[in-house]
Amino acid sequence: MLAASRLHATKFLCLMMVCVSLFACKPAAEKSAVSTPKTFATDITGADFAQTLSLVDHTGKAVTLNDFKSKVVVLFFGYTHCPDVCPTTMSDLNVALKKMGHQSNRVQVLFVTLDPLRDTQEVLAKYVPSFNESFIGLRGDEQQTAETAKNFKIFYSQQADAGKSGYVIDHSAGLYAFDQLGKIRLYIGYGQKPDHIAHDLVTLLQD
Repeated sequence: MLAASRLHATKFLCLMMVCVSLFACKPAAEKSAVSTPKTFATDITGADFAQTLSLVDHTGKAVTLNDFKSKVVVLFFGYTHCPDVCPTTMSDLNVALKKMGHQSNRVQVLFVTLDPLRDTQEVLAKYVPSFNESFIGLRGDEQQTAETAKNFKIFYSQQADAGKSGYVIDHSAGLYAFDQLGKIRLYIGYGQKPDHIAHDLVTLLQD
């Protein structure tokens, strides 16, 4: 009787140890999954905007988003007289692509000007490739610019400025990333670290 009682107690103790072990492991696994996001940027897969774009590049060639299928596209709206946000973002994109190594050949950065009056084809041809020779500048007339900005939900507003430029433009500073099928996938907020941008672009290339 005593032996049976001890056997029962031993089985009960083993069962409790198994339960404690399973309970202890579960939070660790959940925590690991939460702490390792697929992308650092905001996933906007399936968004019903930003579907089309038809502008002229800094060489005078008409282009659309379809021209860049098979590549991951990063789209940024700005202007060449921008004092800080635009050059900082363009520099960060250049660093991100360098971190990607040979995979950067499958990424296309597009810079759309919100200031077509000053950002002529010649101006864009000097400014945009100065950050990275693969970067492409895009422009349209004022109406095309307004329509494109609206399509991509980009805010911009001209503001008077006492400096030499005469005016500055307040504008949305985030980036859009499209996958190799031309579908919008990510919104990359301003100030995202180059390491994180590189990680997210590689992730899109692997999809």
